[in-house]
Order: sequence, then C-alpha cells, then structure tokens
Amino acid sequence: MQNFKTHLVLAVGLIALIFSSLSNAAGKTYTEDEFLDNFNGKSKKIVIDKLGAPAKKQLAIKPTNAGAVIGKNVEGEKGQKPVKVEMWYYKHNVRYDKKRTYKETELTFVNDRVMNIAFFNNR
Repeated sequence: MQNFKTHLVLAVGLIALIFSSLSNAAGKTYTEDEFLDNFNGKSKKIVIDKLGAPAKKQLAIKPTNAGAVIGKNVEGEKGQKPVKVEMWYYKHNVRYDKKRTYKETELTFVNDRVMNIAFFNNR
C-alpha cells in the first residue's frame, strides 16, 4: 500500500510538472514596454509561439453601406487584395506595476501582422 501511495504522488507530481511546462508560455507576464517590443509588427505565428492561443478572437467587418456614408468606394482599387483585420484578446499577461496586470490585452492584426496593441482594465 505504501508503494502505491508513493507511485501515485510521483505520478501526480510528474503530471503537474508537464502541465506547468506546457502552460509556461501562456503564464508569462510582461511589462508594457517588453510586450510592445516583443509583439509590435510580429506575425501571428510568433504571437502564438510566445503567448499561446488567445482567450478570444474577433474579425472586423465592414458595416453595410459604409461606402455611401464616407462618400467613396471602401472596397479599394480593382486588383488589390482585401485587407483582413482581426483582433485577438489575451488576459492578465501585461503588468502595469509589480503586483497587478491589465485585465485584457488586445492585439489587432492587419493582414496577419500586429499593427495595434491596447491594454484594458474596464472590459
């Protein structure tokens, strides 16, 4: 019976070690400047490699009748590729002081590159 308990404790410890190493990338926190330096202008692949999958994703969509409202063709010139805008949201990964993190960080991708980064506490 004692051997079983010892093996059980070792197995649980090993499983915990494996899970903590897998989630280490997602669990790391950055200062604002570190985050901006590490991710501004980077590709989706680099972001996923360093931060893991986002907590939430959203695609930007063009409102109906947008061209008429602003008075020009919003679709762009013929032959141009459409611009793809996507927002990814991460939670509690950017510190604004030694003990507290922003509730949410928004990365805005334009054609699969980070073009804007925003930090929020009020969402």
